[in-house]
Amino acid sequence: TYFPKEIAMAMGASTVSLCSTSDETIPEAEKDLPKNLCPLIKSSYGFAKTDKCPFFYFSDVVVGETTCDGKKKMYELMGEFKDVFIMELPNTQGPEALKLWKKEIIRFKEYLEKRFEVTITDEDVRKAVKIENEARKALKRLYEVMQHDPAPISGHDLFKVLYGSTFKLNRSEIAGEVNALVDKIEAEYASGKMLEKKPRILITGCPIGGATEKVIRAVEDNGGVVVTYENCTGAKSIDRLVDENAEDIYQAIAERYLAIGCSVMTPNPNRFDLMGRLIDEYQVDGVLEMTLQACHTYNVETRAIRKFVNEEKGIPYINVETDYSQADVGQLNTRIAAFIEML
Repeated sequence: TYFPKEIAMAMGASTVSLCSTSDETIPEAEKDLPKNLCPLIKSSYGFAKTDKCPFFYFSDVVVGETTCDGKKKMYELMGEFKDVFIMELPNTQGPEALKLWKKEIIRFKEYLEKRFEVTITDEDVRKAVKIENEARKALKRLYEVMQHDPAPISGHDLFKVLYGSTFKLNRSEIAGEVNALVDKIEAEYASGKMLEKKPRILITGCPIGGATEKVIRAVEDNGGVVVTYENCTGAKSIDRLVDENAEDIYQAIAERYLAIGCSVMTPNPNRFDLMGRLIDEYQVDGVLEMTLQACHTYNVETRAIRKFVNEEKGIPYINVETDYSQADVGQLNTRIAAFIEML
């Protein structure tokens, strides 16, 4: 989420997220990593180590950021067999942190220039910013269709497009394709095609995808509809644009990315700001937070999120902690069905 993809795009590179979302390679990862570590980290490392993920296998360089402790230590081990470049992400969002993050973005640009023997001009960067902003605007238009009540599509269908867009290597095609899809959904909605009225759920917490889509299914199989995602695969990574007209384009990129409200930030006011807006705009009836086992920053922050949702927004909240196995699907269904019934 913090990776400034515009810099890589400016040199003509394709970028793709290597967050793996399956438990397939976790046993291999646990030969090097502790068992009581976040499954996302173990899965990513396992896919890199076993070459079972074509994106890892064909990548020229893996870029990591110092988000949580688990990831940054895992990248050290990955660096033994992959070409890894680490960006020093500050864990605060003040003026000094911004200075550091801007320096890191420029250091990354210089690394790419040297490593691939290219020159990245400010004009190239501005072009990439424009393309990525257009993609963000289109994806934002897409998730805003869920402001309709009843919802026009299922939250799982919405998720598949948002998540799928991260694997679209030609970023300039996203805006056109997604805008056409939005026009189609809006036209069908106007003609009366929509879901029946259901309790409206916001999902927050750790990244979702692959194995953890079981949480979305548990909501929608038990009578709810997920109308918005405040996590890394949803609004968090699309909500803000880079200022295209800024005099210093690197400063503008640094400001946009550092402002993301992830639980690795201390304090983390931007997460609450975004969540509050989404709850109001999407007429949310209840908030479900999914945390991964051993994800300390998100698990610690659940107390503050529960308090915010219950006391400031006056709606119910539930937290489910899970991993990448399917062993807890029955339990998830039972708990989430009871939560939706209560709504």
